Amino acid sequence: MARDPAESTIVDYKIILAGIIDMRPSGTRQRLADALGKHRSFVTQITSPTYSTPLPARHLPTIFKVCHFSPTEQEHFLKAYQLAHPGRLPDLAARDGSRQLSLTVPDFGSDKKNRIFDEALEEFILRIARLSEGGE
Repeated sequence: MARDPAESTIVDYKIILAGIIDMRPSGTRQRLADALGKHRSFVTQITSPTYSTPLPARHLPTIFKVCHFSPTEQEHFLKAYQLAHPGRLPDLAARDGSRQLSLTVPDFGSDKKNRIFDEALEEFILRIARLSEGGE
């Protein structure tokens, strides 16, 4: 049975997204749910090719940040997303009320320990930011 062309283009970008997320450390989906202020089941629906639920454009900047998309991955994904949703891309250069901050942090001598530290720090900052926005 042939898929609807619109559904097919959604599946196409979700395949790209799922592949990128699968290459990331375990816990990425939960960190994404936390960053979006949603349940993990929502993340599953918007990132899995088995669901036809479209990915809302407003979530793209958060997904790119939390999932650490490379510029090449982002460009590849956005081309597929644009085919599925012509004219619906957000202005990714627009400021979202955030600012960039660079920190010097300890090197724990292990990629795994450094990644755990970085993820914990990022999660802490996201939670503090949600509190300042009136979230829980």
